[in-house]
Amino acid sequence: MFQTPEQVLLIASVILFLSIFAGKAGYRFGLPALLLFLGVGMLFGSDGLGIQFSDPDAAQFIGMLALSIILFSGGMDTKVSEIKPIASQGVVLATFGVLATTFLTGAFIYWLFGLFRAYITLTFPESLLLAAVMSSTDSASVFSILRSKEVYLKERLRPTLELESGSNDPMAYMLTLLLIAYIQSGGMNLWEAGLSLVIQLSVGALAGFLLGKLSVFIINKINIDNESLYPILLLATAFFTFATTTLCQGNGYLAVYIAGLVVGNAKIVHKKSLGTFFDGFAWLWQIVMFLTLGLLVNPHELLPVAGVGVLVGVFMIIVARPLSVFLCLIPYKNFSTKGKLYISWVGLRGAVPIIFATYPMIAGIEHAGMFFNIVFFITILSLVIQGTTVTSVAKWLGMIDEPERKNEFGIELPEEIKSAMSEIDITPAVLAHGNKLMQLTLPDHTLAVMVKREGLYFIPKGNTELKENDKLLLISDNDEALLQAYESLGVKDYTMKKN
Repeated sequence: MFQTPEQVLLIASVILFLSIFAGKAGYRFGLPALLLFLGVGMLFGSDGLGIQFSDPDAAQFIGMLALSIILFSGGMDTKVSEIKPIASQGVVLATFGVLATTFLTGAFIYWLFGLFRAYITLTFPESLLLAAVMSSTDSASVFSILRSKEVYLKERLRPTLELESGSNDPMAYMLTLLLIAYIQSGGMNLWEAGLSLVIQLSVGALAGFLLGKLSVFIINKINIDNESLYPILLLATAFFTFATTTLCQGNGYLAVYIAGLVVGNAKIVHKKSLGTFFDGFAWLWQIVMFLTLGLLVNPHELLPVAGVGVLVGVFMIIVARPLSVFLCLIPYKNFSTKGKLYISWVGLRGAVPIIFATYPMIAGIEHAGMFFNIVFFITILSLVIQGTTVTSVAKWLGMIDEPERKNEFGIELPEEIKSAMSEIDITPAVLAHGNKLMQLTLPDHTLAVMVKREGLYFIPKGNTELKENDKLLLISDNDEALLQAYESLGVKDYTMKKN
């Protein structure tokens, strides 16, 4: 179709432009951007404008690269302090929750295909394989939807959902590979299968932690003159972590997530620029991954599986996912019934199940093409039904929390500087002490360094007159003194960031 490299580059840039504009338009109407990226890929595919792409190996490789970056970036953005109180719940959901979803959905698929024998008959292992491919929630979808919509949730629901979605891909991946091997060999020793699963998860977790620590050491000690090379160095360590762990029989997806978690919660040089680079790079690869998967599918092949897709998708949304969540969280009392219902609802399917659906195709499993189309259809169904209602369901269940106070100044100090920054609102209570900066009672070693007024920023002096609704940025080497100053000034609305 394309005669020159320039034509390929032109089409690729146009597709990226359309994807970004579609994502922006979709945000205004409450549609997940990732769903629109899939739509753009389908628009340019074989049933649309005619780009021919039918290589599941290439799609799988692109998905592997994309997931490595997305999971690493997701780990970097996750604060250990937030997930520590809910770590065990997240791990249980990511392991036993995936297992429960697989068996519940697999049993339903087996029963459903047995009911309509005239259509096609699946064995129980084949039904379990189809269910395993779809059993994990998609980290790319969950990360992007929760963060782009800036949803603030009660009961630590957001870190729970992000931890689960970031760490449950390995379980689904292992179940998929084990069931493919079982079907191909006609049987498998359950003890060997269980041992293989434990080894994969254990090696993945250990390798991720150790290589994450190694990455922190290298970044802090290498002392590169060109700051622009640090993101490339960190990207190399992410790919190295995935590849090395996989070659050592561990789970690479779990390893890169844990490595990202270690790096993101450590003190490293140029941390802000590294985070910004990976956020943008993760979005680029999400777009590329969804566009690729959109190109891979033939939309006309989705119609024959629409009936089955709707039945299985609805079953997963309203039966399998909620039942798995409630069973896994029985020992835990920190989630209310409404909280558990919300966790059940945000069990989004996305790119990961579609990528995992390429494994049966490459392995030559019977009905693999049908599996891929069913998974693709259910992914679209999940993104449309669940992805568009993330905020509305949270409001309906009363799970919306007060948003965090926004960082008005956007200033980050190097972590080696031991200091505390604070932003306070100038209110009538503050001005009661005097409307000039010199009249405010500030503790020792504390400076008022900047004022924001009506969108403009300036550095204040002692005789600067402060006005109501001004924002004042303070820096101190003693956060306890700042707290005392707030109390004496009557300040109730502030943010404080400690290094």
